[in-house]
Amino acid sequence: MILQSLTDYYQRLVDDQSPGVASFGFEAKEIPFLIVLDQNGNFVNLRDTRDENNKRGRKFIVPQGEKKTSGIKANLLWDTPAYVLGKYIPDEKKDRNKQQKQEQNVQKQHRAFVERFNKKFPPSFQNEGINAVRKFLDKNDFEKLYAHPKWQDVEKTNGSLSFILETKQNLVCQDEDVIMQINSSSGNEQDDENICLVTGKRDTTAILHTAIKGVWGAQTSGANIVSFNQDAFCSFGKWEAQGLNAPVGSKAQFAYTTALNTLLAKGSRQRMQVGDASTVFWAKEKHPIEQEILDLFADPGKDSGKDNTEAVRSLISSVKTGVYPPEDDLPFYMLGLSPNAARIAIRFWYEGTVKDFKQKVCDHFQDIAIEHSHNEPEYLSLFRLLVCTAVDGKADNIQPNLAGEFMQSILKGTPYPRSLLPAVLRRIKAEQAKKSPDGRVYQNVTYPRASLIKGILARNARFYLQKEKEVGVSLDRENINIGYRLGRLFAVLERVQQAALGDINATIRDRFYGAASTNPVTVFPRLMKLKNYHLPKIESKGRVVNLEKEISEILSEVVSFPAHLSLEDQGRFAIGYYHERNEFFKKHEKKEGGEEE
Repeated sequence: MILQSLTDYYQRLVDDQSPGVASFGFEAKEIPFLIVLDQNGNFVNLRDTRDENNKRGRKFIVPQGEKKTSGIKANLLWDTPAYVLGKYIPDEKKDRNKQQKQEQNVQKQHRAFVERFNKKFPPSFQNEGINAVRKFLDKNDFEKLYAHPKWQDVEKTNGSLSFILETKQNLVCQDEDVIMQINSSSGNEQDDENICLVTGKRDTTAILHTAIKGVWGAQTSGANIVSFNQDAFCSFGKWEAQGLNAPVGSKAQFAYTTALNTLLAKGSRQRMQVGDASTVFWAKEKHPIEQEILDLFADPGKDSGKDNTEAVRSLISSVKTGVYPPEDDLPFYMLGLSPNAARIAIRFWYEGTVKDFKQKVCDHFQDIAIEHSHNEPEYLSLFRLLVCTAVDGKADNIQPNLAGEFMQSILKGTPYPRSLLPAVLRRIKAEQAKKSPDGRVYQNVTYPRASLIKGILARNARFYLQKEKEVGVSLDRENINIGYRLGRLFAVLERVQQAALGDINATIRDRFYGAASTNPVTVFPRLMKLKNYHLPKIESKGRVVNLEKEISEILSEVVSFPAHLSLEDQGRFAIGYYHERNEFFKKHEKKEGGEEE
């Protein structure tokens, strides 16, 4: 189903005449340097196509390149200097033995390039550009080319070369007659055909599939979704050729790999990084949602000057109306990929309608909604939610597979991964005493962590039909859950200490948060005694009265301090603590820096 959907998407791109999408047998490739020839095959110029800013070559539609895992395989009408000219360019990064071996193979590579050219374009095939290239290769005199000032740049980059006539705007390989000749039956294709598993039609089976590039963490040369390289992986006697064990037709193979590489391309608006999963998405037909998802999920970055607030608000408001445009019934797909050596693993796959997708996304943002300071984004990106579970807040430390599982739960509307809550609570406890190098105290129950815990608890309550009251967006004085109440109490006791002693090296949060949220009976009796010593030291009697009222209100529903809190109640403890602290800050803001009422 995945390959079929990608194949259909490729056909959509072709029908829409999307720029940069190659037809069958071709691909979009960076060609930094062009060899300019006259009609007689004489060298005229060496044209540099690179951008002055990033020094990346311009992309051209050229014949699809060979998969060069090993051995000598020449491309058609474009390749590296070794293949096109038989010119060895030393690579200082490689050891001496490898360099010597490559230098010895250069002439073999060039002969392979010429032989493939002559095989595809015999003398009977007459074309102005092909004739010029044929004469250029036959002369085998490239000294004028090597003397050109730009040749030094070719040697520095070992960039790919192709051919163009001085009187033409397009490459030789882009001429209509040349394209038709390239698409004609090739001598290296298999004569036998099989039923393609993707299209259900008879087609020549693709033995090696085009590498998929752009998956984060995979090899720069690309990796494969479909591949077999050992007899043990094959069956039914299909070991003589790798691709025969999963017969995908050449056309379908080209279609799905081209579609996927287009989606994963640099600068694509239809891809995003979700943890270790490179995620792509598309609709069966063109739909605005394809351009909006990045605004919904992706992190805009600190320096972007924008957030996803308006995009999410628009989505939620449209879902709440319950009125969807007809195009929202279109099938919609999302695919998560992660690397595994030279292969690509499918992390998750979603297939539904645009309408269903919008509803699921809306549910997610409503589940994680919680009050926060005005300088925080209203809707948190997936990245912000995931990194709050990682050590030092680094993306590299996010648990493997967690991102994919999290995304799946959003798309399916199921509870968030079970490993998510323990991961958040571990970071909260680990950072209860964390301080910056200048001594500034970091909050351990941050907005993203509180938001994530709230979403986890909300989904669990709804999915498992729990009798426990869901935690709300803001402080809920009617919530009598013991974990939530004790979290509130802990925040008030911390406030009492701060009001009495001011800034001190170690607060009760730094010393006791972990124990208080896990084994309350071991900590809270002691904290209540400390509170009695701290209250008389507070100068403002009005503040003392308000704090005592808050403590009494919280304890009115607390019969005793439990010996242990469950994992879910530890989460409610964190939310109660977060809500109560926010309530103090709101009162403080109302007083504009004065004392709380």
